[in-house]
Amino acid sequence: MLKFIKGNLENIDGVEIYPIISLLIFFVFFVVLAIWVLSAKKQYIEEVSNIPLEEDTNTNNTIQL
Repeated sequence: MLKFIKGNLENIDGVEIYPIISLLIFFVFFVVLAIWVLSAKKQYIEEVSNIPLEEDTNTNNTIQL
């Protein structure tokens, strides 16, 4: 199976750039995510983490059949 894929990819000009681009996108995404996490305000993180624990009157009003 790998020989089939490798044989087809050898015939494509410039195919070696795709893994490099994929690695760069992956790396940039996680670097930006890490910067955002480290620079986020503690108050915002606490507020967002408590959202599932808060009781909301709008969500408790369900239609009963």
